[in-house]
Amino acid sequence: QVQLVESGGGLVQPGGSLRLSCAASGSIGSINAMGWYRQVPKKKREFVAVISNGGITSYADSVKGRFTISMDNAENTVYLQMNSLKPEDTALHFCYVRATSWTTTKDYWGQGTQVTVSS
Repeated sequence: QVQLVESGGGLVQPGGSLRLSCAASGSIGSINAMGWYRQVPKKKREFVAVISNGGITSYADSVKGRFTISMDNAENTVYLQMNSLKPEDTALHFCYVRATSWTTTKDYWGQGTQVTVSS
């Protein structure tokens, strides 16, 4: 069984900061990449950021310069530092992990942590 445990969401005022974390545990195999997506009601889940096990990062244009993704390989944990938050960042944020076990590569998803940006 693979578990992804997310934390760090909450309510913050515009311009504020939050740090999300996601720890992967269980028989996950070799992690290729970890990342974050987000979703608001009635809209598709959208990409936020990803980091490879080699440290290569990619960000959605909407968060570039404001969000920073990092990973602790030893702890199988990914972090998302979110600064200068805007109301449009309000969403349910999901952690995901792409991992390979033997010859099979799978994507695993967390249950989501809510981020609300409001005054």
